[in-house]
Amino acid sequence: MTDRSTAPARRRRPFRRPAGRRARTFAALAALILPGCAALDPKPVTVDQRIAAFPTTGLDLERPVTLRWSDEQVPFIEAETDRDLAYTLGLVHAHLRLAQISLMKRVSQGRLSEMGGPVANDIDHALRILGFGRGSAATAQALAPDTRIWVEAFVKGLNDYQDRLARAGGPWPPEFGLLGIRAEPWTVEDILTIGRLAGTDINWLAWAGLLRERARNGPQDPRWRETWARATDAGHGSVVSFPTNETHARLERLLTELAGLSRTGSNSVAVSGQMTESGSAIIANDPHLGMSLPNFWLLAGMRSPSYQAVGMMPPGLPFVAVGRSPWLAWGGTNMRALSSELYDVSALPADAFRTETHTIRTRFWFDKTVTVRVSPYGPVVSDSEMIPSRPGEAIALRWLGHDVSDEIGALLGAMRARTGEEFRAAFAGRYAVSAQNMLWVDTDGHVGQVLAARLPVRPDGIPQDLVARAGDPDRDWARFVDAGELPAARDPAAGFLASANNRPTDTDRLVPIGLFFSADERVRRLQSVVRDTAPVSVDDLKRLQQDVTSDFAEALAAMLAAAARDAGVAGNHRSLELITGWDGAYAADAAAPVAFEVLLSRVAAGVYGGAEATDGRFAFASSWTQLNRYLATDLVALPEAERRRILEDGLTAADAALDDYPAWGDMHRLRLSHLLGQAPVIGSFFTYGDWPVGGSRETPMKTAHDLVEELHAARYGAQSRHVSDMGDPDANWFVLLGGQDGWLGSSTFADQVPLWRGGDYLKLPLTPPAVAERFPRRLDLTPEG
Repeated sequence: MTDRSTAPARRRRPFRRPAGRRARTFAALAALILPGCAALDPKPVTVDQRIAAFPTTGLDLERPVTLRWSDEQVPFIEAETDRDLAYTLGLVHAHLRLAQISLMKRVSQGRLSEMGGPVANDIDHALRILGFGRGSAATAQALAPDTRIWVEAFVKGLNDYQDRLARAGGPWPPEFGLLGIRAEPWTVEDILTIGRLAGTDINWLAWAGLLRERARNGPQDPRWRETWARATDAGHGSVVSFPTNETHARLERLLTELAGLSRTGSNSVAVSGQMTESGSAIIANDPHLGMSLPNFWLLAGMRSPSYQAVGMMPPGLPFVAVGRSPWLAWGGTNMRALSSELYDVSALPADAFRTETHTIRTRFWFDKTVTVRVSPYGPVVSDSEMIPSRPGEAIALRWLGHDVSDEIGALLGAMRARTGEEFRAAFAGRYAVSAQNMLWVDTDGHVGQVLAARLPVRPDGIPQDLVARAGDPDRDWARFVDAGELPAARDPAAGFLASANNRPTDTDRLVPIGLFFSADERVRRLQSVVRDTAPVSVDDLKRLQQDVTSDFAEALAAMLAAAARDAGVAGNHRSLELITGWDGAYAADAAAPVAFEVLLSRVAAGVYGGAEATDGRFAFASSWTQLNRYLATDLVALPEAERRRILEDGLTAADAALDDYPAWGDMHRLRLSHLLGQAPVIGSFFTYGDWPVGGSRETPMKTAHDLVEELHAARYGAQSRHVSDMGDPDANWFVLLGGQDGWLGSSTFADQVPLWRGGDYLKLPLTPPAVAERFPRRLDLTPEG
């Protein structure tokens, strides 16, 4: 599938597939260098052909299994034993996403150089230092017996599918030949390490820029102090999803007694039955992740003695993370919790460090040997060239993901839960990373929120620096709390719950949850729309998932328009007319967002020095959260003449941009590419669509971007959606930005893109008659012997 809508030709050139002789030259060059270049022009494969390739006989099953498929290649597994369900899920994941999970395995283990050559050596060194698998062996040993049986069966399914391909001589996924991937046995530790990769601490993204500023100016420099103060002030948020309650009071007593503390991003909406048209609880989830192909999720349905569910599964991980059972439906948003800590370990003696030697196998070149230092606080991340630090400074990472925990067992328990209390208990004592705000609804109309996390007990308040001093008793981790002790919500007075990576509740005096939450914009929008719409219907929540309004953009535009008029900006500016009274809606066919974004970009550059500034302020100050908190104050603090010049230049640039981009969708694009789309030379062969799209960085339908003045593609956003009405076990709707099948050339590789763009969904039922009708293609899987 390739689809390219029209846009100004001069601006669209970066997104074009090379044409004619140039394309043939690139293809020939790639064919000479890389094997498996059939991936550049894959043969079309139908659903029936793909399903016919699925193994059905001689399988490691205890009893026969029925595997049904929908026209979109969504599976529904009916197994007589839980072990057979897990095994068949392994077969299904390998069938649909073997290339994707094989790539994830190599990323999680720091093995990109095996596929990409020496250009990936530094990345692999950084990944080896982070050590996603550092705790996998210990975690595997500590798994509860039922979880171990489940994961081992899933791994057996992966291996059996792969072994069948090896015995038959393929066909292997086209990416295998292109990237030089060779099949290798899967282990339980591999699955746990992929889980740790999926559980990456999102705070690391914020830390990267902050560490750069800290390294540039030094931890005692006033400029760094101001940067740190602004970062924590803007990122701490003010809107919570639910207020504190008696659970919080019990936690306070517990921590006061035990720890002596008296001294001191996604959308999810859960609406209770009292606020819906049907009288049943409804939940809506739309995770915000990378907008690439294959999608991060795959859809599946299943039934066995202990499990009955439909929902979204991360490829390579054997649980439904977002979905529905006969009793509950659930989804989550990243909590942005403080699951990590950075420590300055420079003063520790040399014998306090352990050194590991790693060989990075390198395609097309010589292998590289690297060392990884591990301190008592964790790996020394500043040894990577990709982590900014000051000369002689050694910074170590303490991360809960390096410790033993059981996220798979927790999610399996959540899938089995029949009440909100059981759902919360599933996470207690097991779940650590990545911390999630888990919302749930049940068939009795109740709603709730669980803080699925393990958090270290820390002192109250914001730390004075991003990096702690090794040995500082206030920053050491001595005690932890988890979902069983952290506050939880059930049936709030508002009648609904909304979460959008905002601060979930007030616990700072006891256990500070995080420092860098998303701006309150999305959660405010979700809350206001639900309140104003009640009684709420399924269609209302589907429309909310496609809402492209930014209330913060509306306010910023009004501020800039008023500032321009107050400064006496001369001339007739069309852009000023457009942003005056603009409602903040980033519709694809609207002109006002173009005018606003170009003006905002120019004003931010004028106030903070632009990307070329040597002090690095612009990269930090130009974030959306910072701009909303500080731009108005910083702009008015400038001399009047300078302020007038900045606004005049910005409006002039915005006027000119409107000639090239008459509408937001002409500038803001949904560009769908395979993960290989960023590769040099061959990347353009893996771009499958380029369309105008609405939304912005913090609209409910997120299509994130930076400050922009020209043609660009959304970086990440709402790449999947789910809605369930608990009044009907068959009333479950899902859609992926992409498709089910990861096989290049498959008819279901990207067949759901038109549904996503049009606001449509796939209905995935739970009751047997509806399942038989919705999943008409049946395979009977039989045991060996």
